[in-house]
Parts: sequence; C-alpha cells; structure tokens
Amino acid sequence: QVRLVESGGDLVQPGGSLRLSCTVSGITFSIYTMGWYRQIPGKERELVASISSGGRTTYADSVKGRVTISRENVKNTVYLQMSRLKPEDTAVYFCKASGTGINWWGQGTQVTVSS
Repeated sequence: QVRLVESGGDLVQPGGSLRLSCTVSGITFSIYTMGWYRQIPGKERELVASISSGGRTTYADSVKGRVTISRENVKNTVYLQMSRLKPEDTAVYFCKASGTGINWWGQGTQVTVSS
C-alpha cells in the first residue's frame, strides 16, 4: 500500500518560516518525481515546487526565492522549506509522487499565515 504522509503545517506569522515534510512508503521513493502542491477552498490545486529523481527542481513564480524543495532518499522524504511567508501562502499543502501514468497523493497539511 502506498502512503504519503505530510507534516509540518502550522499557524505562522507573516515573514515567518516553515518546513513541511512528506514521508513516503510502499514505493521505491528514489525513482519518482516528488511535488508539493497547495489548494485554497474553491480554487484548483496548484504546483508549488517539484523535484525529479535526479534532483532537478522547478518552482512556481509565486514562491521563487522563498521556497526550497529537497529530498532525502534514504529517509523516503521530501521537504519544502518556506521562508518570508505571506498571507496568500495560506492553503492546504499536498505532496505528490509521480510516475509514468500514475500518481499518488498525501492527505495534506494546513499552512496558515496570519498575524
């Protein structure tokens, strides 16, 4: 059974930092592209950042320079380090494992940026 478990979501003040983690089991983690997405109620889920099996990263324009995605294959874990957080970063953050013709999603973790 494939499981993706996100953690690290929290309430944080504007300008603050947060690190999200997503631990994966049930697949050979190292060969999959991993992505972080976020969703606000009433809006479509959007890509925040992704990292390929080879370590190539992509970022949404809205988070470039403030977010870093990384992976630790020995721990089957992908991270999203976020800094200089803004209220508009408030969302449920999901991780996704992508393979050829198949994807798996976690249940999400809530990030709220508010004073």
